[in-house]
Amino acid sequence: MQHRDPLAGIPDPDAGLSEEERAIQDRKLLWKLDLKLIPWLSFLYLISFLDRTNIGNAKIDGLQEDLRLTNGQYNATLSIFFVSYSVFEPLTNILLKRLRPSVFIPIIMTWWGICMATMGLVHNYEGLMTARWWLGVAEAGLFPGVNYYLSCWYRRGEFGIRAAIFFSAAALAGSFGGLLAAAIAQMDGIGGKPGWAWIFILEGLATVLIGIISYWMVHDFPDEARFLTPDDRARVIRRLKADQQSSAEHEAFKMEYFWASVKDWKTWAFAVIYMGCDGSLYAFSLFLPSIISQLGYASTTANLLSVPPYAGAAVMTVFIGWLADRTRQRGLCNIFVALLGIAGFAMLLGSSTPGVQYAGTFLGALGIYPCIANTISWASNNVEGVYKRGVTLGFVIGWGNLNGVVASNIYRGQDKPRYRLGHGVVLAYLALFLLGGSIGTRVLLARENKMRARGDRDAWVEGKSENEVEMLGDRRPDFLYTL
Repeated sequence: MQHRDPLAGIPDPDAGLSEEERAIQDRKLLWKLDLKLIPWLSFLYLISFLDRTNIGNAKIDGLQEDLRLTNGQYNATLSIFFVSYSVFEPLTNILLKRLRPSVFIPIIMTWWGICMATMGLVHNYEGLMTARWWLGVAEAGLFPGVNYYLSCWYRRGEFGIRAAIFFSAAALAGSFGGLLAAAIAQMDGIGGKPGWAWIFILEGLATVLIGIISYWMVHDFPDEARFLTPDDRARVIRRLKADQQSSAEHEAFKMEYFWASVKDWKTWAFAVIYMGCDGSLYAFSLFLPSIISQLGYASTTANLLSVPPYAGAAVMTVFIGWLADRTRQRGLCNIFVALLGIAGFAMLLGSSTPGVQYAGTFLGALGIYPCIANTISWASNNVEGVYKRGVTLGFVIGWGNLNGVVASNIYRGQDKPRYRLGHGVVLAYLALFLLGGSIGTRVLLARENKMRARGDRDAWVEGKSENEVEMLGDRRPDFLYTL
């Protein structure tokens, strides 16, 4: 098969420079992108994760008793968030592309901040359910949106560490959330409101403010971002083209991109892997304060003891992101990390000793959090096409989050203090979906790469124009999958 020059027709602002000088320009450009994009987006995800999981902190501070919720009703308020969150996720990346990130992200943040604040004003089960439903709708656009957005800026071998830094904000949110909840809960009684209500009100108002500021802090896609000079814009698009990506370009949405994603086996393979780590993540983050409080600690101490496992998970997430970028072995990284999580939940399930159980929460955090960012990077690396990648990430993340419904209902009040059902279900998720799915997907991707290398797929491009070949995306025979 003939290989065409992907950079043909794109102006080269560095023409005439030596390879060394080009490398210096490239490093400068990467630093510029990193400083403009990553810190603020990571901060937004920290806020997002804080706002969806602080109900776990509010629960051990008296939420359930004050609203007179049964165990089933409390779990339903957790579940309803994931239903709306998952249903709307596949649509959000299309809206992100149509509305522009600098408009779409501030709108959804301000909206979910208002929903968050109203959770502190509710007086009954129905009010809390309504607020949680709308919180899910509003938050649905951020995580898949930002991962898709970053994949439109960076090459495949650079994306993993950035996705990991962005996602490590979730682990930091778990860490920071415990400290913040312990502090805000001390406002108990002020304005006639209990401490748990102030957790929702103050964090919600902060989110609204941050959402408004985001209009000036979130940048658009490479072809429209105002902070890029014309030369830098050409450099960004050239480096993406050289990496066989077309995601920086402007293109009208067509339903065929949606169906291309639905019919691709990789969409569903990555969805299975992602449900393994995401279902486990939500069970862990929503119930860690409760698990620790059952080891015999008061609510404030339990909130504080939930900090160290998250801090360790944040460091591990960034390390795995770096390692997977360097080795291009995202599947093997998933497999290794999943084994840590399986060991952690086996300890929680098998031992009644508080020290062993607390150590199990550490290994659980280390075995879950890194796989979230790594799986998203792995899926993103292996799907090409402007809209197809956005739709695929929406499906993968949406299906993973739908498993938050399961996660919300497996740590039941009647199972205290050992929570055998909860730990057992998470263990099954990690072993069957995360570990098993990662092994199976890696085997299938390696098989497809061998077929392409042998020329078995060359017939797919026969008789097609250069533009038609480009639009095949990851179905181009010269496109090799990341294992």
